[in-house]
Amino acid sequence: MRADVVDFLARRTRTMKRCSFDARSRSRTTPALKEGNGGMLVSTGVFLATWMLLAPACLWAQDEMVLEVGKFSASQVGQTMPDGWKPLTFKKIPKHTSYEVVKDGGVAIVKAVSEASASGLIKSVAIDPKEYPIVRWRWKIDNVLQHSDVALKEGDDFPARIYITFEYDPDRVSFGKKLKFKAGQALFGDIPIAALNYIWETKTPVGTIVENAYTDFAKMVVVESGTQNVGIWIDEERNIYEDYMKAFGEEPPMINGIAIMSDTDNTKEQATAYYGDIVFQKSVKALSR
Repeated sequence: MRADVVDFLARRTRTMKRCSFDARSRSRTTPALKEGNGGMLVSTGVFLATWMLLAPACLWAQDEMVLEVGKFSASQVGQTMPDGWKPLTFKKIPKHTSYEVVKDGGVAIVKAVSEASASGLIKSVAIDPKEYPIVRWRWKIDNVLQHSDVALKEGDDFPARIYITFEYDPDRVSFGKKLKFKAGQALFGDIPIAALNYIWETKTPVGTIVENAYTDFAKMVVVESGTQNVGIWIDEERNIYEDYMKAFGEEPPMINGIAIMSDTDNTKEQATAYYGDIVFQKSVKALSR
């Protein structure tokens, strides 16, 4: 998805608190993402993190094993966004995806309808991926996009995706990456040093990890592909720590944001998606030590 960088400067919030939560979803594990086009266009991943930094939210402790960052099932039907989440919109994209809390099978979830549009919902978090490496969520789509293509800027649309962004730690990055980050920061403000995009693609094999079509700061991880599971609730589970290591070849810094998004502004198509609860949890290996 393309976006204008003008007026998207952000300030990092430092008031977030670590929290825990009860996991309620089943999980199904699937196998384990180019630089923007001149000047004013950057990837969705960069803007997601910028907006997350504008919209701080605290997570509160409920349990030692899990962190409940998106308890959509506790939201009130009819809300345009769940409590603690903020809208993500783009100045040069006037048509926004609509979001609403609805019930599906008696459970409250977030429904997204995208019609040649783009916007998302975001939440700031502070999570150590070493301590809580597992992310679990539920999602469902009504259709895939005919012209979605993770390798192309004009195909950088997906019926459903989840972003995870990471904070910039200057003591843990190479000199070359520091220079690149500083250059990007001068143009775009407070941006992420890295982002993982978990996507539902049209034809790319599940397990593929490639660079985002706009920036190598973001990597795309294909967790669902094609029409086989259209119309079915799918429970996903990913090891963020392992995915980050595979995607970027280094230890991940702290996680500072998460977002959901359905976007079709490039392909000019229509998509409907549904998002269930999102949780982070400690790994079984860590718990058994």
